[in-house]
Amino acid sequence: MKKIILLNLFIGYFLTVALATGSQASAVRPRYISLAPSTTEILFSLGLDKEIVGVSSYCNYPPEVRNKTKVGSFSSPNIEKIIALKPDYIFCTGLEQAPVVTQLKQLNLNVYVSDPTSMGELFDSIREIGKLTDKSAAAVALTQKMDEEINAVGLKLKFIPLDKRVKVFIEIWHEPLMTAAKGSIVDELIALAGGINIAHELPRPYCNISAEKVISLNPQCIIMAYMDKEPSLKLAKQRFGWERIDAVKNQRVFNDIDPDTLLRPGPRITRGLTEVYKRLYPGG
Repeated sequence: MKKIILLNLFIGYFLTVALATGSQASAVRPRYISLAPSTTEILFSLGLDKEIVGVSSYCNYPPEVRNKTKVGSFSSPNIEKIIALKPDYIFCTGLEQAPVVTQLKQLNLNVYVSDPTSMGELFDSIREIGKLTDKSAAAVALTQKMDEEINAVGLKLKFIPLDKRVKVFIEIWHEPLMTAAKGSIVDELIALAGGINIAHELPRPYCNISAEKVISLNPQCIIMAYMDKEPSLKLAKQRFGWERIDAVKNQRVFNDIDPDTLLRPGPRITRGLTEVYKRLYPGG
């Protein structure tokens, strides 16, 4: 009888230890690093605050990102620091980060690159990140919410005839003068907001444009996708010949939209879309 009691005690003990160990193992959180502001916003929007162990110094939203370990700049992250954080996955973007992505992959680290050039690709990217992080339901909910915001603007545009659509110039930077053309998510954002992008036919998605070209294309609205201390209209009037542009004559020059909602392919881009629509069709 004593042997049976002792045996049961031993079995109970080992079961308790095994369950406790299993519970601890299941409680271990995955570890993610985001090197792009856009993917950082996506991860936070999916509810992965506690799983994010490192971000780039360029990641500035949401405010909670201030509490995360910084692993270097956007284009020159600290590889040693990244390895020390033992990430399960590293989230990056394309173009300037391409050499970093190659280096990280050569170290056999798991890397996901999000570099959407359209709203559809952005939605796909969010859903793919959701699968990788076991947040598929949250990703679907997020894309549905964004799609609803796009449709809300689309419904308003039904009451605006095509011949009344506003010609717009998106100024990404001023020295040199840079804008967005076809093949860019910004160009699609303008179209979704009911605008006609005067730079649509330029040869590259993001490229320089001359001041003379802007004057000749005569936009009815100018949106400067950066915030400046100087009033936007004053900035435009200081440029030679720009007083002849309809947008300047009618005081429809704006630099009051958060550029991160216009240029960053993340969850807030539909907020930027709504703001662009309000500038193009005030009161609409």
